[in-house]
Amino acid sequence: MTVTSIALARPAPYKVTGRRVLRSEWAKFWSLRSSWITLAVAVFLLVLFGTIASYTYSAGATAGGPPGRSSGESDAVSLALTGVTFASLAVGVLGVLLSAGEYSTGMIRSTLTAVPRRLPVLWAKAAVLGPIALVLTMLGALAAFGLGSPGLDGEKISLSLGDDGVLRSLAGAGLYLGLVAVFGVALGVLLRNSAGAIASLVGILLILPGLASLLPDSWYDTLSPYFPSNAGQAVYALHQSSDALSPGAGIAVFAGWVALTLAGAAYRLARTDV
Repeated sequence: MTVTSIALARPAPYKVTGRRVLRSEWAKFWSLRSSWITLAVAVFLLVLFGTIASYTYSAGATAGGPPGRSSGESDAVSLALTGVTFASLAVGVLGVLLSAGEYSTGMIRSTLTAVPRRLPVLWAKAAVLGPIALVLTMLGALAAFGLGSPGLDGEKISLSLGDDGVLRSLAGAGLYLGLVAVFGVALGVLLRNSAGAIASLVGILLILPGLASLLPDSWYDTLSPYFPSNAGQAVYALHQSSDALSPGAGIAVFAGWVALTLAGAAYRLARTDV
């Protein structure tokens, strides 16, 4: 056998590509029992609370949502999406565990040894979890609306899927929750600590709007629409209050928060040791 034939017989060197990193993160995601259990819990809470809210509705009740100074009048969509807050915590925590969990176990060293450029790992984690959370929670929102609709028969607020804005709101809920999942991934990589990232997620999405209500009215009215959870609520609200952002502006603002956090996570992942 000649030297040339021996060289040709050698296997091609392993090459790290974005597709391979994505497949690796996909395999890691579904190999963890906590992944599909947490996703199932998120969808279950979305359907459960939405259905219960629809069947227990009474005229004059107000819609649930992030803490704030006021809430809009109830409608069939807001009732169906009562569980969005709980589902957002579930998918956000899942995002944190998917990223910060590797720092807790030390697996991040093996991951970055296999992918020395580092940043593809972050993008792959976000690209795996975000679309999965978006699709499943969107289906959950549709299920909550469909199951709750019979409970509103004869009520003035009753709606059907064909009514103006209904599908947009239900799809918007899925889009918001998909971005929350990516937000959790970014916080996990940025803080590298599961407990700290989860506490930050809860504080930003739930506690911050409530604390902001202590501000003077002029400050609150100016800043409140741009808080992450309030901007997200504008994405899936069927009717906008006078001080809320439009759905398009809401998704742009919330996506901006997510992008900013991802940028910080990318900088720390690329520039600091693990």
